[in-house]
Amino acid sequence: MTARDIAAAVRSGDRSAVAVLEEHLDRIAARDEELHAFNLVTADAARAEAEAVDAAVAAGADPGPLAGVPIALKDNMCTRGIPTTCSSKILEGWCPPYDATVVRRLRAAGAIAVGKTNLDEFAMGSSTENSANGPTRNPHDTSRVPGGSSGGTAASVAAGFTPLGIGSDTGGSIRQPAAFCGVVGMKPTYGAVSRYGLIAFASSLDQIGPFAQDVADAAALFDVIAGHDPLDSTSIVDFEPVASDALGRGVDGLRIGVVRELSGGEGTVEGLSPDVLARTQEAVVALEAAGATIEDISVPSATLGLSAYYLVAPAEASSNLARYDGVRYGLRVDAPTTGEMNTASRTAGFGPEVKRRIMLGTYALSAGYYDAFYGKALKVRTMMLRDFAAAYEKVDVLITPTAPTTAFPLGERTADPMTMYVNDVCTIPSNLTGHPGISVPFGVGDDGLPVGVQVLAPALDDVLTFQVAAVLEAAGGPR
Repeated sequence: MTARDIAAAVRSGDRSAVAVLEEHLDRIAARDEELHAFNLVTADAARAEAEAVDAAVAAGADPGPLAGVPIALKDNMCTRGIPTTCSSKILEGWCPPYDATVVRRLRAAGAIAVGKTNLDEFAMGSSTENSANGPTRNPHDTSRVPGGSSGGTAASVAAGFTPLGIGSDTGGSIRQPAAFCGVVGMKPTYGAVSRYGLIAFASSLDQIGPFAQDVADAAALFDVIAGHDPLDSTSIVDFEPVASDALGRGVDGLRIGVVRELSGGEGTVEGLSPDVLARTQEAVVALEAAGATIEDISVPSATLGLSAYYLVAPAEASSNLARYDGVRYGLRVDAPTTGEMNTASRTAGFGPEVKRRIMLGTYALSAGYYDAFYGKALKVRTMMLRDFAAAYEKVDVLITPTAPTTAFPLGERTADPMTMYVNDVCTIPSNLTGHPGISVPFGVGDDGLPVGVQVLAPALDDVLTFQVAAVLEAAGGPR
């Protein structure tokens, strides 16, 4: 059943939220030891929430549009009284004193949070192998990665543990694992969904978004979590999108651009595999058959996105993660002096990838190097905004592959950070610009694993990404 079907059945009284929850908890118990999608399953709390939903239905009240739907939360979303660790030793066992805004909105809509999912430590990674709790495995092939950093949430949805999931996307961390796991994943416009209660990685790039097994479920979840939040200073005022209403509009008359530099055209980025490019071209043909006008579009600065991102994101991470000092909260390793205690706590608490990015960011921000590195990265970001703005004067949306390849084997790229970073080459541009993007499963690669196609749109045109994604999903056939 889809999330929409579950919610309708629970709201009508045809099914109980408790029964739905127990089915999904049984699935988790049967297979999560193999996949490790979850850091923590909150079965007792979930049962209490499900009972409350059933009680509301019995009393004649409407529990909300997601009544009784189990949902997985990435373990960097604050949950009051429930451990929130970012898959890091430095936050092991830490329980926030408040809920993230997204968590509150989900509860108000009747959704049932079943647990906290595994991720690359502090969301820094593309494979969910950089976790203090061990890697997550891809449900389609357990020898492969699920993508990252939201790999646990993507795996939960793909394995049927939960119909819906919440992730965060800083450089592709929703869309890339969605592509690897064969589910739908969407990064909203920056500021469209509140970041209050999201533990920060890179504050100007981070965005919370939905995972689902189909586009309509993703739209329903987006409609619940999107909208202004006064607790988030970056939240967009007077933005109340309704994506579900756009799913049947089709693409007749829309202008759709294929980004040359990200789709195998002249000057394209390296590393795009032929089977992924073939599926992307088939998606373009399907959109044209549905009535869209297709154009070849150049966004020259898109090729610079990877370089700019790996200066901007680590610089912001260096600043954000300075708060984990062994004094205020988190892990504390005792030592003779405050400085030694700080060093010992951070050495023991952070993993290799987090340390690598903190050092890179601190270096980029240091005296004598700021202008040469961080300052230039900001200029590239501005140039990218201008290039995409020029592209959107010619077309309504853009199409690219979501990831350069299908899911790769566990351990294959952990020894070479640069090879790992290339996984985000197609997704990073929309984080730097703040624009929305969605990944839709579209066929399989030569290895039989899922391929994702990405739809990008201008800022605040989030609804349009769902509109186009629905057409792609219908053309993509069974998964």
